[in-house]
Amino acid sequence: MSVPSFLSERFLRLLMFGGKGGVGKTTCAASAATYLALNRPQESFLLVSTDPAHSLVDSIAGSRSPTNLKIVELNAQEALRVFKKEHDQHLREVAERGTFLDHEDLNKLLQLSLPGLDELMGFLEISKWVQNQDYGCVVVDTAPTGHTLRLLATPELIKKWLQALDTLLAKHRYMKVVFRGSYQRDHLDHFIQELSEMVHQMQSLMQEVNRCRFIPVMFAEDLSIGETTSLLQFLQNHRIPVADILVNRLVPDNNCLVCGETAYCQRTTLKSLRENIIFAGHAIWGIPLYPGEVRGIDSLTVFWDGVMRLTRISLSCSCGGTVRLQPRVENPSGYPFDQLKLMFFAGKGGVGKTTLACATALHLARKDSGREILLFSVDPAHSLSARLEVPVGPEPTRIVPGLSAVEFNAENEFASLKQQYENDLAQYLSATLPNLDLTFDREVLERILDLTPPGLDEVMALTRALELFVQARYDLLILDSAPTGHLVRLLELPELINQWLKVFFSLFLKYRTILSLPKVSQRLVKMSKNLKAFKSLLQDPTRSALCAVTIPTEMAFEETVDLLAACNRHGVRVPVLFINLVTPSTDCPLCRALVRHEEAIRGRLRQELPGLPQTVVYRQSEPQGLGPLVALGHTLFLGSRVLGSAAHEGMINLIVHSEIPNSR
Repeated sequence: MSVPSFLSERFLRLLMFGGKGGVGKTTCAASAATYLALNRPQESFLLVSTDPAHSLVDSIAGSRSPTNLKIVELNAQEALRVFKKEHDQHLREVAERGTFLDHEDLNKLLQLSLPGLDELMGFLEISKWVQNQDYGCVVVDTAPTGHTLRLLATPELIKKWLQALDTLLAKHRYMKVVFRGSYQRDHLDHFIQELSEMVHQMQSLMQEVNRCRFIPVMFAEDLSIGETTSLLQFLQNHRIPVADILVNRLVPDNNCLVCGETAYCQRTTLKSLRENIIFAGHAIWGIPLYPGEVRGIDSLTVFWDGVMRLTRISLSCSCGGTVRLQPRVENPSGYPFDQLKLMFFAGKGGVGKTTLACATALHLARKDSGREILLFSVDPAHSLSARLEVPVGPEPTRIVPGLSAVEFNAENEFASLKQQYENDLAQYLSATLPNLDLTFDREVLERILDLTPPGLDEVMALTRALELFVQARYDLLILDSAPTGHLVRLLELPELINQWLKVFFSLFLKYRTILSLPKVSQRLVKMSKNLKAFKSLLQDPTRSALCAVTIPTEMAFEETVDLLAACNRHGVRVPVLFINLVTPSTDCPLCRALVRHEEAIRGRLRQELPGLPQTVVYRQSEPQGLGPLVALGHTLFLGSRVLGSAAHEGMINLIVHSEIPNSR
């Protein structure tokens, strides 16, 4: 085959493109939809995005798409608003038929607490389009890996939510049978059943190999391969079919030192795929790095012309892997970060947030002796461990003197809260009402936490870090955040979670004579205090700042402008913009073409963001492991001019190996 199977198999009705942020999912999805529309002109096609930070319109770049191709950027929040408006009366009636909790109590919970339902609305729309055969094929551009995994797991989450609603009706059904002798299903039963059937249909569709394919997109980099491995395992466990894997932006081998070194690293990395059993049985396709940015219908139309099946990986490169591109920075940042208490690194997926966060943390740990720093991540797709090459888990791990790192597992944080709630509830009911049958009321109480608002788990992970800060264990928190769309949501979450906590506390106070959950109450009180501390810290320009990270591409430019606008709305200060992965000037035709395009984007960034200091970070060898990250951190803030090679090596050895038994 000259093209991947998903472009040639006419029976497929749903294609989902996913992978690590920044690997080119949007470009691959848009070019696949364009290819299908042009090659099957008698059919209609739909290209849709479920990523909160949409970029499909940017990918099309205002050009005229084929007349048989429709493009939709789903607004999950708007879909949720429509759902609530349409079914508000149903939800109110369910609440009225509930337990000793009255209408007002449950109505507050249901208004705030529809976990995952906004994302589900988008997927139900997609499922409906496929089931109705409105289009020959629906092509989906998904969010970055971590949030895509949560999205694909949404059916299980919604099943729990529907079970909680069904439990509220169980007592009503039972009472009808007791006092009337029978129960006739009514409109509320049908409401829950219809939702359940829609979720089941969507889940079945995603598992049907004859109609659905998930296409992972990746780079030939260790981090991307690691994340793709986790994605493939998840898809396999959930029986979501995968046939083709796309490796994007492969650099050709030539006499250019920049291209040659990158090409050698890519081929060396791809060689490891032969030994990775999770990739066995899949067709792996390589897509070249194009000189110009792939935007607009003309570029999207020829995107697949250069695709090639990767059956044998040649490791013979002109540079032989002997050249390492050292860190090089233009306009090093002189901002006094040592005065801050909280730092965010934020930007589009794939721009290098994790790399710069790690390098900055290591630099500040060296610079500020006696100051304790915590580097942490709440992104569902963690990558601190891979970048640092030090195992990092849910408890702080010492990296170097003055620096610890932690990757909070948001789902585990929430599972721990649920377990504490269940233990408190069981202990209270068995001790206080051992001989009283509270079958229905007890089940409703047990399921209340299934009605928590979406994002509570992420906020719990965030407040865990704040708790360590409040306890004065750390002087500075550095957050490696999720990609733009989900970071913006995270900035908005504290207010929603605060409202939910108020509702929960009001229930505890109202029913304190019949419901006592001391440990859970203490935990929620602590979470509430940490949330207030976070909000106060976030909006204090003397104590917190967001370091924006971007790359010189059109799509990253648009997303960066949106991110800075969101920061302005939420009162978050942005003192510096890092422009990462900039191509250095060489005599190579490919590099020259890239430089011309990138300089135009950098000019627009200066024009759009006047007064914002911009630090340019040029392409370099993969800064993975403590040594290269220390060197990068030094260059980011002090520049490369002050270090000779001997001093450079001495500094790295001093920082990396001093008092660290397990450093690599």
